[in-house]
Amino acid sequence: MTEGIRVRTKHGELSLEEVAGLLPGTGEVMASVSLCFGMCWHAAEGGNRQLATYYLNRTRNLLRGLALTRPKYAEQIREFEAGFLEPLYQGLRDEDPEAFRAAYERATDQANVYHADTGHPYIRWARPTDPPEKGLDLAETAV
Repeated sequence: MTEGIRVRTKHGELSLEEVAGLLPGTGEVMASVSLCFGMCWHAAEGGNRQLATYYLNRTRNLLRGLALTRPKYAEQIREFEAGFLEPLYQGLRDEDPEAFRAAYERATDQANVYHADTGHPYIRWARPTDPPEKGLDLAETAV
């Protein structure tokens, strides 16, 4: 058997397969997505559009990473980004809280459809009543 490519770290060498095995699984990534998506809601509701955009960016980037490591979800993620995240960005850019709220509800509903479609109907997103991260000021910032 031929030796595959190895990656040197300060702690030793790893095969690409070993490196790939260390990547977070779908569950870990989606837990981070859920936290960021919930924080986006609360920041927007608090009037902090910059923080809401930050968390929306984090949500999008986590999903893009998941599309790379789990290509079976890539098409759903592309659809979600274009059809459901982009309207959230638009609501934030336009400073339109009602448009943002409506887009958030549609995105949450669609996420639940994807969960059911991929065999996880027991995973149901809901708008969190409290911010997942308690230590951030969610109020509007004067910049």
